[in-house]
Amino acid sequence: MQKRYIFAELKTKKSTMPEITRFYGIIIKIFLTKEHNPPHFHAVYGEYSGLFDIQSLEMFEGDLPSKAQALIKEWAAQYKNDIMNMWDTKVLKKLPPLI
Repeated sequence: MQKRYIFAELKTKKSTMPEITRFYGIIIKIFLTKEHNPPHFHAVYGEYSGLFDIQSLEMFEGDLPSKAQALIKEWAAQYKNDIMNMWDTKVLKKLPPLI
């Protein structure tokens, strides 16, 4: 039940989360306060969005197209340690886009 609420909130309040990076029309964001486990980040691509587990890099909730998911996983694999560090320390850091 809580997952559905968070997913709905992501779709309606896209601008309230700090942005980590953006590439190919995909915006990667992370909440550093009031978050819940598992450690994750948010991705928005047009009207689509998803939540990605930082450890496995799998989308565990959302409706992102498979091509967008693949690009996000490729990017996240490069910055997995940085993303996990942000989650653990609650210190935001901008990361380079996927190129």
